[in-house]
Amino acid sequence: MSVARPLSVGGDKIIDDTGTPVLLRGLGLGGWMTMENFISGYPGTESQQRRALTRALGAEASDAFFERFLADFFAEADADYLASLGVNCLRVPFSYHHFEDDAAPFTLKEQGFARLDSVIEMCASRGIYTILDLHAAPGYQNQNWHSDNPSHWAHFWTHPHFQDRVVHLWEALADRYRDNPWVAGYNPLNEPADPSGAVIGPFYARLERAIRAVDSRHILFLDGNRYSTDFSMFTEVFEDTVYTAHDYALPGIANPSRYPGEVRGKNFDRDVIEATFLQRTEFMRRTGTPIWIGEFGPVYTGDPQRDAGCYRLLADQLQIYQEHGASWSLWTYKDIGLQGLVHTPAESPYLQRIAPALAKKRRLGTDSWGGSEQGIRQVLDPIEDLFRTEFPDFDPFPWGAKPWINLLVRHILLAEPLVDDFARCFNGVGARQAAELAGSFSFDQCVPREQLANLLRSRLSRDDL
Repeated sequence: MSVARPLSVGGDKIIDDTGTPVLLRGLGLGGWMTMENFISGYPGTESQQRRALTRALGAEASDAFFERFLADFFAEADADYLASLGVNCLRVPFSYHHFEDDAAPFTLKEQGFARLDSVIEMCASRGIYTILDLHAAPGYQNQNWHSDNPSHWAHFWTHPHFQDRVVHLWEALADRYRDNPWVAGYNPLNEPADPSGAVIGPFYARLERAIRAVDSRHILFLDGNRYSTDFSMFTEVFEDTVYTAHDYALPGIANPSRYPGEVRGKNFDRDVIEATFLQRTEFMRRTGTPIWIGEFGPVYTGDPQRDAGCYRLLADQLQIYQEHGASWSLWTYKDIGLQGLVHTPAESPYLQRIAPALAKKRRLGTDSWGGSEQGIRQVLDPIEDLFRTEFPDFDPFPWGAKPWINLLVRHILLAEPLVDDFARCFNGVGARQAAELAGSFSFDQCVPREQLANLLRSRLSRDDL
């Protein structure tokens, strides 16, 4: 094992205990301790999926599926693979459900901590730091599926009870890992979205005090408001804190798209990508604090021309981050083929089993990430026309009327009944077969995205850091 070097903030750089600057460069472990619909194929939210599979399979087989999934999604072979690329950091998203039941708030479960221990230890033994990321908080810290939100209301910001539970959880996490130098730090809330903008600042101040009372050693990685794009709530710079931006570039997530080229009426090239990065990181550069891009990365559709543009886009982003001394965490490590560095092949037993639900999900565009509205334009067009006529000034938080309509129609109204379609794919499956299906996510059953791996390997092997 490499010698553990505790990290801290020194001016605009992350440094180790010798004062040597460290660039944290790696991936996010999306879909493991917080599942997401585009990563593992279900519609809707993780909690909806779990309830539906319990109804379809029964408790024994459902438990067998999820236990095998958690065991196989990230194991020793996955850590070996990351180490072989030269990765030195893994961001580990998790849901509060692994640590606390809603029926027993403030009563923490050891099992969640044990799972985090396992990935921290696997990474540490290979010289890889981890950043702990609360991706789904009680009450939902944003309006979308990845906070396990089945509605479009982020109740976290209006109910102090939910805020109290997050503070309590982070006090426990900080107490457990305060002496672990392989934990680079804590990312307390992923992509918060406080519609008022008035609660998030005081909450972060409270959370910072609570964590520092337990652990004064670890870096805090704080996401901005509005899905980590708005840092106006910060009136002071906390000690040993990195403010984190998410930097998804439109040519990489829109479909159709071209890079370089025109996407949704705007021309994109490297200069535009860099200008966007500079705008998103203005707060960090103005305050002289380190830059960490907590999430970024394109999605891949299988269209050779579009995907070639995505690889070029990613290469440009990595070069821009290098030039500006930014650390980064590419989203995401493993999935069913949309974005992951490693993915399940189409012929896997799991993907074959859920194929009917996947086809319907794609046709209806129920996923926000990677889904398309084109198949239901006949539904969306009259609703959008109605809103333009009747509510021309309607501009809901965070992105306006059209995304709000898509969220309500595609990602909630159509996704919710489709959850049962997904569950019916598992009819007749017993505990042993359920576990075998989840085993489709083990590293030896998956396929690396070689062009992406080679791009990362070439960037991570550079020594001009």
